[in-house]
Amino acid sequence: MQKLISSVAGRLVIAVPYLWLLIFFLIPFVIVFKISLSEVAMAIPPYTPAFNLSAGWQGLRESFAQLSWDNYIWLVEDPLYYKAYLSSLLIAAVSTVLTLIIGYPIAYGMARAPATVRPTLLMMVILPFWTSFLIRVYAWIGILKPEGLLNQFLMWAHVIDTPLNILNTNTAVFIGIVYSYLPFLVLPIYSALEKMDYSLVEAAEDLGCPPILAFWKITFRLSMPGVIAGCFLVFIPAVGEFVIPDLLGGSQTLMIGKTLWNEFFSNRDWPVSSAVAVILLLLLVVPIVLFQRAEARAQESEK
Repeated sequence: MQKLISSVAGRLVIAVPYLWLLIFFLIPFVIVFKISLSEVAMAIPPYTPAFNLSAGWQGLRESFAQLSWDNYIWLVEDPLYYKAYLSSLLIAAVSTVLTLIIGYPIAYGMARAPATVRPTLLMMVILPFWTSFLIRVYAWIGILKPEGLLNQFLMWAHVIDTPLNILNTNTAVFIGIVYSYLPFLVLPIYSALEKMDYSLVEAAEDLGCPPILAFWKITFRLSMPGVIAGCFLVFIPAVGEFVIPDLLGGSQTLMIGKTLWNEFFSNRDWPVSSAVAVILLLLLVVPIVLFQRAEARAQESEK
C-alpha cells in the first residue's frame, strides 16, 4: 500500500508541471491559433466564427468549416510583416552580441573578485530589478534626448558642439535592450565562471601557454553553457520587445512587437494579430529548444 501511495504521489509531482503547461501555455496557444484562422468582424468578440457550444456538434462542425488560412497568406504577401520579423531578429541578434561584449567582462570580474566582495557585486547587478522596468526605460528618455544628461555632459566636456540625435533611433533601442537585459546575461556567465577550477589556467600558463590563449582555450570554453544560456535569455525576449522600441525608437524602428500591438489595439484586427503571434512563437521555438539542450548539457557536465 505504501509503495502504491509513493508511486501515485510521484506521478502527481511529475504531472503538476505538465498540467501547468497545459493550462497556461497549450490551451491559450490553441485559442490564439483558432482566432488566427478566423475573420475580422464588427462584433464582440471582433472575429467570426465564435464557437457556440450551445449549438451542439453540428454548430461546432459549421464553425470549423468557416476557418481558413487567409490571414497567414496575407502575412506572406504583405512585405510589412516579414520585414518586421527580419528587423526584430536582426535587432535582437545585434543587441545580444553587444550585451555579451559588455556582460562577459563584468561576469569575469565578479567571478575573479575576492569572495567577500562578490555578494556586493552580485547585488549591484540585481539592483535594477528593484525598480519598475517601465520607469527605467523612461529614465533613458531623459538621458538620450537632445537636451538630456548625455548631450549636456558631452557639450560641457567640449566633446561635441551640437546635441547628438540619439533618441528615436535604432541606436537608442540597442542601448535600451542592452541595459535592460544585461543582468540576464551576466548572471548565467557568472554562475559558470564561479564554479570553474582556475588551477587549470595556471597549469596551462606554467606549461608555456600565453594568457590570452589560455583564456580562450580554457576559461571561455568552460563558460560556454553560461554564455549560451545568457544569450538565449536576452535574444528570446528581445525579439518580441514592445516597450523599448515604442518609447526609445522612432517611426522607422520596425519590430514585430509594435506591429502586433498596432494590429490588436489600433486596427482591432484580432485574427491577423493572432497569426502574427503564432508565427512569432514558432520562430522562437528553435531558440527555446536549443536553450533547453544547452541547459541539459550543462547539468550533465556538472555531474
